[in-house]
Amino acid sequence: MSFRLLIVSTGPSGEPNKGFHYEQWPRRLAEAVPGIEVDIANTTDEAEILIENADAAFGYVLPQVFVRAKKLRWIASPHAGPLAGFYHPALIESDVVVTNTREIFNDHIGTHIMSFVLAFARGLHRYIPSQQRREWLRPAVKPVHLPEATAVIVGVGGIGSETARFCAAFGMTVVGIDARRTDVPPGVAELLPADALAEALPRGDFVIATVPETPETRGMFRTEQFSLMKESAFFINIGRRANVILDDLVAALESGTIAGAALDVFQIEPLPEDHLLWTAPGMLITPHVAGEGPYLEDRRTDLLVENCVRFSEGKLLKNVVDKKQWF
Repeated sequence: MSFRLLIVSTGPSGEPNKGFHYEQWPRRLAEAVPGIEVDIANTTDEAEILIENADAAFGYVLPQVFVRAKKLRWIASPHAGPLAGFYHPALIESDVVVTNTREIFNDHIGTHIMSFVLAFARGLHRYIPSQQRREWLRPAVKPVHLPEATAVIVGVGGIGSETARFCAAFGMTVVGIDARRTDVPPGVAELLPADALAEALPRGDFVIATVPETPETRGMFRTEQFSLMKESAFFINIGRRANVILDDLVAALESGTIAGAALDVFQIEPLPEDHLLWTAPGMLITPHVAGEGPYLEDRRTDLLVENCVRFSEGKLLKNVVDKKQWF
């Protein structure tokens, strides 16, 4: 079955989506899906016109664009967990199927998480500031012996599962928390439901959050959750930025409620240069780069092409989203 696909090349604010090589996609899609017609909208105004004849769309379909759709049956999100606003009420209540790009970042983000775990285990969160002050501080930190450590991984999807595998390879005991998953992935010693979070937090030497932003996960980590953790625990978040209340994290670090934290995503981005998190004790910061790595464009393209083939053949699409849960 032939169909018309609209590629929206702009993000939620109308800016170009950097790192996407859309110009290569029409040829790839034409080779894989006979009869497919591909349009590319470079502005919101163009998207509002082209969406009227589209059967499917890739990208951020803003509410003012969505309301113009007449034939739309599928939207492919360009990200695993898009920013708030992507799942607007009209989309959620419609029959339009949404897919995302989960799984393509697993290895890169899992490796980034392990870099944080190893840094904390060997005291780099203390040694790096000492280096900057030109202080020979020895011994400064008692290392964490990973075979005796427990990692509580909150969100055991693709990224969480890959992280669990890495942690287990270092001998760690992994406790997984997940709202949906019932099968226990490799590396996870114990899998608990989402409502067991409070029970699991005191057990973690490392608490690693990989959950997407959903109505339930916004503000998931705040003073209450930090107070349940060990004073020796380290908190790591590479999920979505609204899931951690930054002021509460700063307070937890400054009071010694937890020993350290590492974030790649933030409630405010870019993180303001005067924010107290920059200088909070035991803090490691990376600027939303955990997903960076080779082959992402190939993986994203391959996923879109495969789903376009499936769509043309009337088959179940990969990575279908529960729109009410945003993931």
